[in-house]
Amino acid sequence: MRKFGLIGYPLGHSFSKKYFTEKFVREVIQGCQFELYPIENISEFPQLLDVEASLEGLSVTIPYKEQVIPYLDALDPACAQIGAVNCIRIRDGKKIGFNTDYLGFKQSLQSWLGTEIPNALVLGTGGASKAVQQALRDLGTPYRIVSRNQIEGQLTYDDLRDQPEWLASHSLIINTTPLGTYPQVEGLPDIPLEQLHAAHRVYDLVYNPTITRLMQECIARGGTAKNGQDMLELQAEAAWSIWNRPT
Repeated sequence: MRKFGLIGYPLGHSFSKKYFTEKFVREVIQGCQFELYPIENISEFPQLLDVEASLEGLSVTIPYKEQVIPYLDALDPACAQIGAVNCIRIRDGKKIGFNTDYLGFKQSLQSWLGTEIPNALVLGTGGASKAVQQALRDLGTPYRIVSRNQIEGQLTYDDLRDQPEWLASHSLIINTTPLGTYPQVEGLPDIPLEQLHAAHRVYDLVYNPTITRLMQECIARGGTAKNGQDMLELQAEAAWSIWNRPT
């Protein structure tokens, strides 16, 4: 039996097990299973690999996309540039990190907006944010990072509130935080909602619920919005391809 899985904590929000289980049935892929491995601390990772010695690949989600890096033997060059891992291939005792969030987001964004991608505000600074930032750089899209803390080179939510020109000049808002994820569906980043208008586009990486509170607020003001479902599917397919590469 070929074994794959997902590490993170908590994992009640994850779509991965359902997605891969249905994929194996739909595509008649026999002898494979995908399991969830909720580990409360990344220090448990080596023990997990000892117990599940037959694992061939793992997906990685919040909060371990950066924390898992010291436990790996190598990083794919593109992944090293991003600085976050969401896919691990395990072969011949070697654990190699990849980033398929980057691929999934880039393809999804281009499919949604085409070549006319406006200036962006990236909400959040975690592993998913790093993948999004790399995709925007490669697409030549100017962006600014927004975080809760005052960090040099980044904006805060107070900056958005006090300086309306930021939202006026950056009409694409990308939420890389988990705010608004089921079951805390009323959560949303602390942006000044009153500044949103018809020109704004919200890409929320959250996919459960299908329409997040942030998406609702943008749509209610005449803008458009999408969730991260297709990004997740694209990154999952990229992970499957990596796990099955000959080399």
